[in-house]
Amino acid sequence: MIVEKGVWNRLRSRLLFTGPTLLAFITVMIIPFLYGIYLTFTNWDGISTTLSLVGLQNYLAVFRDTEFWKSFGLTLKYVFYTVVLINVIAFMLAYVLTKGLKGQSIFRAGFFLPNLVGGIVLGFIWQFIFNNVLVYLGQHAGIQSLSTTWLADPDKAFWALVIVTVWQNAGYMMVIYIAGLTGVPNDIMEAANIDGANSWIRLRKMVLPLMVPSFIVCIFLSLQRGFMVYDVNLALTKGGPFSSTQMVSMHVYEKAFLSRDYGVGQAEAFVLFLMVALITLLQVYFSKKLEVEA
Repeated sequence: MIVEKGVWNRLRSRLLFTGPTLLAFITVMIIPFLYGIYLTFTNWDGISTTLSLVGLQNYLAVFRDTEFWKSFGLTLKYVFYTVVLINVIAFMLAYVLTKGLKGQSIFRAGFFLPNLVGGIVLGFIWQFIFNNVLVYLGQHAGIQSLSTTWLADPDKAFWALVIVTVWQNAGYMMVIYIAGLTGVPNDIMEAANIDGANSWIRLRKMVLPLMVPSFIVCIFLSLQRGFMVYDVNLALTKGGPFSSTQMVSMHVYEKAFLSRDYGVGQAEAFVLFLMVALITLLQVYFSKKLEVEA
């Protein structure tokens, strides 16, 4: 009886602290998620008060939707370039800004600042830059590639979106890499220096292997942000010109809310969730195998 009473007291104290958070998580995340899965089996249009079950018809419609797979392929291309560029640039910035550079704290804050700007505001700011500032500079400096706005060119608009995404997220990843670099043991670096290892060898043989946990986190976050991009996509290009920059999240939104085909749109969202979850889990799994101990 005493043991049971002690267990109950511990359970009650834990529920006292975690109960409200757990309740909020279930209410805001779990229940809507499960309800969303249920809607994938219905023909709801997002407005009507009545709906009926249609089985797997919505999922069959997903696999027949060529625009969905086209936007998903474009998103894969976008994710590849943004993940690589964000992490390369972020690591380079972090490496430079942990070398005792004068005023490095100011530089860190400056590079991190774009991450604090909302995606919609950021998109409108860069839309003005691409449509006005760069065009003005290109025309007056005789730079042909900048003489017309990138956002009107189907090929250049994609790269404009990549540039804005990298500019926004590189500073955030830089902070994570700085934390990882400051955690590299000094005694290992000093021993390598005494043994005659130059800076490139120390970076390649010691720093990079010890930075694998930071790489796992940053690549995971970059993947998640890349696949889920919507606000910057909407504000900067609206998916144009000619749907050349319509990422998969924008397509899902338009399918559900503009085309009033909520069942298919929700099914596409769930399929996207499964694919992104699979990709990120594989990334974490294989990255974990590269971890080393200091």
